[in-house]
Amino acid sequence: MNLRKIITRLVVAVITSAVTVSAMAKDTIKVGVLHSLSGTMAISETTLKDTVLMMVEEQNKKGGLLGKKLEAVVVDPASDWPLFAEKARELITKEKVDVIFGCWTSVSRKSVLPVVEELNALLFYPVQYEGEESSKNVFYTGAAPNQQAIPAVDYLEKELGVKRWVLAGTDYVYPRTTNKILEAYLKSKGVAKKDIMISYTPFGHSDWQGIVSSVKKFGAEGKKTAVVSTINGDANVPFYKELGNQGVTADNIPVVAFSVGEEELSGFDTSPLLGHLAAWNYFQSAESDANDAFIKQWKKYIKDKSRVTNDPMEATYIGFNAWAKAVEKAKSTKVDKVRKAMYGIKVPNLTGGIAEVLPNHHFTKPVLIGEIQDDGQFEIVWETPKEVPGDAWTDHLAESAKIVSDWKDSKINCGNYNTQTKKCSGQNY
Repeated sequence: MNLRKIITRLVVAVITSAVTVSAMAKDTIKVGVLHSLSGTMAISETTLKDTVLMMVEEQNKKGGLLGKKLEAVVVDPASDWPLFAEKARELITKEKVDVIFGCWTSVSRKSVLPVVEELNALLFYPVQYEGEESSKNVFYTGAAPNQQAIPAVDYLEKELGVKRWVLAGTDYVYPRTTNKILEAYLKSKGVAKKDIMISYTPFGHSDWQGIVSSVKKFGAEGKKTAVVSTINGDANVPFYKELGNQGVTADNIPVVAFSVGEEELSGFDTSPLLGHLAAWNYFQSAESDANDAFIKQWKKYIKDKSRVTNDPMEATYIGFNAWAKAVEKAKSTKVDKVRKAMYGIKVPNLTGGIAEVLPNHHFTKPVLIGEIQDDGQFEIVWETPKEVPGDAWTDHLAESAKIVSDWKDSKINCGNYNTQTKKCSGQNY
């Protein structure tokens, strides 16, 4: 055999091998899971990792997508915000995932955002957040402020007669921006500056004695007072314990939380918390056939009848199902095709309604107020009559009221279109 034939056969063999490897790489659809399994946020995020794994397993029982099985790729960013970006890049460039479900805190999402935009990847973010963002590469399946914070304040004012407000949060972007919106909203309703107290503490904060004492003093000045809590992660455990220690009850100073659900309550004694509130878009106690089926599926999957469900799990559920439906509609997992297929997709939520994907990358969601019970569950005491469309940019801040997001309209096609200048402003969110 001459040298030319040898070289030709070697080239053919290399090409054939590369094609085979490429084909093998495409045998599965890879689903990235980017949730903290250690650190201060593990108390909340580990459950979401398990939720995605359950959804992947369930989808595979249905035959997968596009004739392919789904494969979950799990990483642990360990409650370390820069590590979220590093792990996201690893999922996209090394693991070649087709989609990522992940993040909890806004600071972790903000860390990942430039990575998914640079690499044109797709992130489904399943937790309530502060709004003021609409990225081409992110779908926000949790609540925007108009789907949680604003309705919660309205409930406290109208139903409980609250006149003084403690805005207590963990010191990062979500609480600070949400409280900025709430402060502006309260002032627009005639609440005086002296009737608004704002407090921030670091992640994992444990010494609440002084802060709770200040809350008690603030609430003892003759007007009905409530705490609006954006405290996140395991700091909630000592916070609620100290409330009980100092005799702060739902009768004298009710607390409405935006980051405490069934999973967090399972970690400590709820007896001092009876009657305090939380605002979410889902509670395990919601009565619907879909919810009954989901709870049954979860307990079977996790092999623990004591495990509970919560709102970010439901947000993961609707996000995953909407993505799967978009993949089938697009007949592809390519990001740009899936993104365009997402708009207008409708999937059942777990409260008996329908979640619709909006052109601003948010979903329609009901708003529920739940009261903490002695079994760690919530009794739903109020809910909106129908699903509320998520608003990416609040109407309660002057700089945001003029901004809209629409990734479907070819004339706008951006996340921050200024209705006055008729241009997309700032970063091309």
